[in-house]
Amino acid sequence: MSDRDPTPEQVFPHDYRDARSRFLRASRDHNGTLEEVMNPVNAPDGNPVFTDLAWHGPREADRVLVTISGTHGTEGYPGTAAQLAWLQTGKLPEDVALLQIHALNPYGYAWTRRVTEGNVDLNRNFVDHDQPHPKNPGYEELFPEICPRDWTEETIQRGDAAMERFMEAHGTHVLQKAISGGQYQHPDGIFYGGTAPVWSRRTLETAIDGALAKARRVAVVDLHTGLGPYGHGERIVMHDPKGSAYRNVQAAFGDDFACPTLGNSVATELPGTALEAIERRLPGRDLVACALEFGSEPTPEVRRALRADNWLHLHAPDGTLESETGQRIKAELSRVFVPEDTDWRHAVLRRSLETFEAACAWLQRD
Repeated sequence: MSDRDPTPEQVFPHDYRDARSRFLRASRDHNGTLEEVMNPVNAPDGNPVFTDLAWHGPREADRVLVTISGTHGTEGYPGTAAQLAWLQTGKLPEDVALLQIHALNPYGYAWTRRVTEGNVDLNRNFVDHDQPHPKNPGYEELFPEICPRDWTEETIQRGDAAMERFMEAHGTHVLQKAISGGQYQHPDGIFYGGTAPVWSRRTLETAIDGALAKARRVAVVDLHTGLGPYGHGERIVMHDPKGSAYRNVQAAFGDDFACPTLGNSVATELPGTALEAIERRLPGRDLVACALEFGSEPTPEVRRALRADNWLHLHAPDGTLESETGQRIKAELSRVFVPEDTDWRHAVLRRSLETFEAACAWLQRD
């Protein structure tokens, strides 16, 4: 980052409402064309929540950079900050258009949840729901212990012990695949992929089909947190290593990216991701699509926070959400996904801007 680039204090929002206000204001200030899509569920304060789309640059542009924040709801804060910072730098090339998709999962952003209004992990929902859903036998084994109906010190420790035994028997990678690899049998569990396209999926697909109809070359950066070394932003690609899109990624980022298919990523292979869906909807285009994943707190802490939040919304007695217990669970979820550490936030902005610039450089090549 240069001395002229925004600081974390200038671009990191305080909550969903602040994030949306900043995004709309910045988009207007930079001559963006805005479209809002209202989610069917309101925020905790009773006000509506929205996914906002901002287009910058010529509508007829055949080269487009797409940035996405809030795919996983409460992970959206760094995404918003990166989107705001990118606008403020003024580094978008004149022959490249920009589509910023803000708060793709606005329910999760507003409610401090990673999932959508139906307890669905959006990044497991982009499968063909008319076909048999992927099976996850490891999750079936762990589910009763990691998603208890009662949240006590005893049930917490029982879940931790079950994961420890599973890891000792099968290894860390298999445990990660079992827990976070997606499941479609337990609507009251974590990493649930749903049984039909959810609102946020339909919103993204409509946006891609409409805004990118004329695009010939597209780069997509979907911002996430919660996985990997603290403060490191890993560029994760889901492209087939034998395909042209993978070669495009190499041209854009050199060897500074990772691919779960090759086993060199902090992420495991996943069914139904947004990036895979975007690739399917843009056949015949030159494409680079990556998730920019920032490590935050240790994985066991992240998992425990997700399990607690799942219990809070699926099994806790009425009124718990507003209680001291509920507020403590929400504060912990925020802590593990969006550290308040200024150095961490600087790292997020620096890596995000580097990635946007590299993507734009690739878009401009003939």
